[in-house]
Amino acid sequence: MFKKILIANRGEIAVRIVRACQEAGIESVAIYSDADRHSLHVKKASEAYNIGPDPMAGYLNAHRIVNLAVATGCDALHPGYGFLSENPELAYICARRGVKFIGPDAGVIRSMGNKIEARRSMQAAGVPVVPGSDSNLGSLAEARTLAANIGYPVMLKATSGGGGRGIRRCDSEAELNRNYERVLSEARKAFGSAEIFVEKCIDRPRHIEVQILADELGNVVHLFERDCSIQRRHQKLIEIAPSPQLDDSQREMIGDYAIRAAQAVGYQNAGTVEFLMDTDGSFYFMEMNTRLQVEHTVTESITGIDIVLEQIRIAEGLPLSFTQAEIQRRGFAMQFRINAEDPKNGFLPSFGRITRYFAPGGPGVRTDAAIYTGYTIPPYYDSMCAKITVWALHWEDLLKRASRALQDTGVYGVKTTIPYYLEVLKVEEFRSHQFDTGFVEDHPQLVNYRTSRPTRELAAVIAAAVAAHAGY
Repeated sequence: MFKKILIANRGEIAVRIVRACQEAGIESVAIYSDADRHSLHVKKASEAYNIGPDPMAGYLNAHRIVNLAVATGCDALHPGYGFLSENPELAYICARRGVKFIGPDAGVIRSMGNKIEARRSMQAAGVPVVPGSDSNLGSLAEARTLAANIGYPVMLKATSGGGGRGIRRCDSEAELNRNYERVLSEARKAFGSAEIFVEKCIDRPRHIEVQILADELGNVVHLFERDCSIQRRHQKLIEIAPSPQLDDSQREMIGDYAIRAAQAVGYQNAGTVEFLMDTDGSFYFMEMNTRLQVEHTVTESITGIDIVLEQIRIAEGLPLSFTQAEIQRRGFAMQFRINAEDPKNGFLPSFGRITRYFAPGGPGVRTDAAIYTGYTIPPYYDSMCAKITVWALHWEDLLKRASRALQDTGVYGVKTTIPYYLEVLKVEEFRSHQFDTGFVEDHPQLVNYRTSRPTRELAAVIAAAVAAHAGY
């Protein structure tokens, strides 16, 4: 059993992993930059070490992080998500230094990070993929020929891409000509590789992903699916589990595809297989995320399974705690990414000091956050400052509870996306679960919300109460 785990991350996911370690009786080691000196994960971990003044460099230095893990007596390392979580170099270095990497092995990370290689693996396993190129593009002329054969619209994508970067939609040959060099440049700058490919653009798809767990003994299960169709510029905003847009036969089909995908590459630990669902109900493999994801909390809410604890068990060489038949789903869950952004101003980041914060509560409400009253959100990282996950037995009850939980939440001093989500919950297409990845662009009026009078009055009452009790 592990005695100490280094968490190669920051923010709310680092806090989440610390809590899992505490429940497992494992000591945790946090890392932080000067900008994160006062972050909550630093306060919560058993130990914490500064990795330098640069706000980014330390989190991206795999050698230095693993050296620290060895020096502090850690027998395992959890990468969280983002930063180095899908960088095979970190897994390679951990293996060389005798530190267990809590995730898949480096070879799987590398192969699934390459979109062309991933497509080939899925095709061999009988998992449907989006029609497109079978290798990297060699020239613009080749891209034109393939696009003409596939049919517009098409997508130009970075082969090593992820996180919504290195992607351009092309509705015509003229757009393909304009975007080809742009995507090459984006791929080179973001991923260090000027390799791109082209595939058919599935117009107005549903974005459905399946959570899988696989142990080192060859057992693979899925924990049902999540609907991530509510997104802006390929960045997810709201996640729902299970998808209210699937029937039981579709749910069984996509779960089977995900297990086949994991088995095809010898996957181990937690991962997510992402699909696009066409308007005719067809599923197409999009990519495999070889890590824990931000939205894992909605899956935990409907299954009762602690995915992070299960990750640790798998890394320790233990078998899965359950079989597929023993995994049951109950009700619906929805996660809101509370971003420090101003929806009324083009979702402009709103970094700064949080003058007052209180989290929602009540039945079926969970908050994952790394913020607190007085904390200053630094401008160097992702704008997400909290996640609110709401569960209810029935869809209609989930909508009501979600609205109540968002209104219960107080984040003052910075702008957040909470008012925007309250408006989304009122839209009939969302309430009747008839939405796709174009939802945000289809409803630009939602950024023109007005704060209701009762809310303004409540804010005034709170401000007066805070002033009256200053120093209490």
